[in-house]
Amino acid sequence: MHVNIDSEEDVKIAKDQNLDSYRFSISWPRILPKGKLSGGINHEGIAYYNNLINELLHKGVKPFVTLFHWDVPQALEDEYGGFLSSQIIDDFQDYADLCFKEFGNKVKQWVTLNEPYQFTTGGYVNGVSAPGRCSDTTCLGGNSGTEPYKVAHNLILAHAKVVQVYKTKYQKHQYGHIGITLNTNWYIPYGENIIPDKKAAERALDFQFGWFMEPLTNGDYSKSMRAIVKSRLPTFTDLQSKEVNGSFDFIGINYYTSNYVKNTPPQENAKPSFKTDSMTELSFDKNGIPLGPRAAAFWLYIYPKGLRDLLLYTKDKYNNPAIYITENGMNEVNDPTLSVEEALLDTYRIDYYYRHFYYIHSAIK
Repeated sequence: MHVNIDSEEDVKIAKDQNLDSYRFSISWPRILPKGKLSGGINHEGIAYYNNLINELLHKGVKPFVTLFHWDVPQALEDEYGGFLSSQIIDDFQDYADLCFKEFGNKVKQWVTLNEPYQFTTGGYVNGVSAPGRCSDTTCLGGNSGTEPYKVAHNLILAHAKVVQVYKTKYQKHQYGHIGITLNTNWYIPYGENIIPDKKAAERALDFQFGWFMEPLTNGDYSKSMRAIVKSRLPTFTDLQSKEVNGSFDFIGINYYTSNYVKNTPPQENAKPSFKTDSMTELSFDKNGIPLGPRAAAFWLYIYPKGLRDLLLYTKDKYNNPAIYITENGMNEVNDPTLSVEEALLDTYRIDYYYRHFYYIHSAIK
């Protein structure tokens, strides 16, 4: 469960549903309004989260806490451009250190970043989320061919520094674990026996899931990203590579949907962009047949088998890491004609989760 506003009522609902954990994020600017320790600590913010954590533990629910869910302090965005600058790494480290100090004796599951891929592409490729940067004229500024790679690089380095702080200063006496949450689709070659489509599906994974998993497990970006993006892709120093490699106790996976993938040739004389770098064309249908029923969201086609395939892929390719499914779900089209009682007969969603659990179980077996 992820929420932005928590209350005793929320905690009671979690307990009444027999949940054993409750996932929420701490707001960086709520703790440090200026983004830095030197700008002062908001002790009311710390008290708020302590009260929430205490209430959860009182009800027997374990807090599962994310440090960054995209809310860069505006002061740091104004000062040096947020995650476009490597300056943010030290400030994020200080913020995380403060959280470990204040809450770590009670929190045993920490997530450094939630969906860095979505933060990066939404904010620096498409410009649909903060800070709204991209190459298109719809954005006030940005470069979709270079900025996403800079931002992702700084996110990875910031993550690694925070994990290092936790492991060296806190883990031995707080007895917790720390990881990162990544979102990814599963990708299916449009032509099952067409080699270019198979390679395109591999690239699609490299440019989403592998963008972060490769450095976290091998200390560098994938060979396909290096070959395609070339000088636009930042490099790790030897020390950074060592710090990044293995910088997690677990991986959180957010899975919602899958895509068919076709290979597309590189566009000659086109302005470089993350949108086209992977040389893939994504779709939800094959020969007019969708890969699954569509939920209310235009991008969410239900394909439970993709979660099993993703879990097995992660096990085989990335050294069998400990995994939490941190997000999975669907929405329905609102039907105002239903009574409350009828709406609560949530059979569609029950079936959704049943089928996803089935494929999770088959992956474990």
